[in-house]
Amino acid sequence: MRWPSPFRDRRPAVELQLTPMIDCVFLLMVYFIWSSSFAIVEMSLPSELSAQQTGSGPTNPDVPPPPEADFERIVVRVLQGDGGPVWQVNDAPVVSLADLRDALAGIARIKRDAPVVLDPDPNVPLGDVIDVFDLSRLVGLEKIQFATSGPEL
Repeated sequence: MRWPSPFRDRRPAVELQLTPMIDCVFLLMVYFIWSSSFAIVEMSLPSELSAQQTGSGPTNPDVPPPPEADFERIVVRVLQGDGGPVWQVNDAPVVSLADLRDALAGIARIKRDAPVVLDPDPNVPLGDVIDVFDLSRLVGLEKIQFATSGPEL
């Protein structure tokens, strides 16, 4: 009769090959990341609901929905006046910097990514132009550009 020995009945250690499994997981991860970037975002298409239509009743397919109003770019001109800077928003004069803030805040409430073009007069000090730029960013406008003049021919 043999005595049980821990050294005699030892089986070889099991080796796990993790490289193929890691490769599969990586490929699945890459596939799902790439395919999710092409998914259409929910609520990305504009739509308007009519106040007259309630429930799921029949609709009139002959009447097209009204088009959405497009925003043109907003041009803010900074001119040099007798007592300091003078502002114009789309050629409409603005009396003070507070009124300019109110006008730009109204535009920002409607559409934050409306393009704003700052068109300063060459005689206006840079600080006054920066004040208008900072004011535009403060009210929440996102697309602010500076007008440039091309070379004179």
